[in-house]
Order: sequence, then C-alpha cells, then structure tokens
Amino acid sequence: VEPGGIVSLVGTSGCGKSTLLRIVAGLEKPSTGAVRVSGVEVVSPSRDVGLVFQEPRLLPWMSVRQNVRLALHDLPRGEQDPLIDAVLEKVGLGHFADVWPHQLSGGMAQRAAIARALVRRPNLLLLDEPFSALDSFTRQQLQEHLIQLWEDGGFTMVFVTHDIEEAVALSDRIVVLRGQPGRVVGDHRIALPRPRGRSTPEFLALKDTIIGQLRLV
Repeated sequence: VEPGGIVSLVGTSGCGKSTLLRIVAGLEKPSTGAVRVSGVEVVSPSRDVGLVFQEPRLLPWMSVRQNVRLALHDLPRGEQDPLIDAVLEKVGLGHFADVWPHQLSGGMAQRAAIARALVRRPNLLLLDEPFSALDSFTRQQLQEHLIQLWEDGGFTMVFVTHDIEEAVALSDRIVVLRGQPGRVVGDHRIALPRPRGRSTPEFLALKDTIIGQLRLV
C-alpha cells in the first residue's frame, strides 16, 4: 500500500476481508506471514493506526467528546481538548461535542467514530465497512466527506467494503478477493479524477469488471 493512497478491499462474504484488516490493526495475529507498517512488523495495536468499525461503537454513557477522549487517555488533559475540538470541527460535529450518542443520527454517530480514529493523527486509517448500515444518501455524503478529510490529513487508508461503487468512487487501488480462504483475483489501479462521476463509461466499466471477477453475474 503506497503512503498517502486509498486501497479498498472488496470480496465475497467470508473471504477474510475483515480478518485481514484486524491483522493490520494488530488485533489478531496471522497464522503465517507478516504485516509491516512503515517497515515495522505489526505485533500489537499502534497509536499510529486508526480503526473505524462497521458500527460506531460509541459508549452510550459518555458524550461525543468523552468518546473521542478515549483515544487520548495517555496524554495530559491540557493537550486533549484542543485535539478533540479540532477533529470534531473537521468531521462537522463541533456543535455536538456534549451530546449523548442516542441523540445522534446514524451518520453523525459514524462521524464521531471517525473523529475518535483520527484524533491521534494516525498515518494509517483502517475502515471496516463503516457506511454499510446507512441509507444511500447519507452514505454518499460521508464518502465525500471522508475524501475531504483524507485530502486535508494526508494519511493512508485501507477500506473494506461490499459496495463496489463505493470502492470505485473512493480508491486509488482496489484489491478483489474471492473464496474461502480468500485469494486475490484482481488488482486495479484507478486514475480517474476526483470527484468521480458515477455514471461515466470508465467508472461503469471498472465496476462491471470487478463484478465479473467476483462472479456476481
């Protein structure tokens, strides 16, 4: 994965996409082989790697600010608040820092989860189908917002998704997996300019190619 790029992993259910992401995050150990981030082998979770799950996983008894603060527990309190305020502004939740998770819409809750993953300014952001539970309008809004955050922050992203259109819209590169255990059946580099028109011939042709590699038709 090239520094500063966006790589999406797409594949059939059960092929190991989420497991691979958890290995990169240091949450699971590989049975064979190794993963290296910036040349260092991953053996445990790192502060330099942020992770966003499919569900926001916000603690309901904590405010948005307190949930984001969890990622900064080892920093002095005086250093925490400026970082929290800055990241909440970036994700569009600057006025919602003190509300409870149940007061947030699904899209807002996922923005809070992204803020928690980004507050330490990681070099690598891992996302495991973060928008799959959202309606199509909110999902596209957050996809566009995520690209803005990536352009501003300059971090690297590895994105797991079942949504092929989402992968083509977001990625510099798409790795296609199929089977159990999963095997790479496609590796596509995307040079389409952003923002990407989702009805252009180039966009639709790539989408159809990936559908064919997954044997969904």
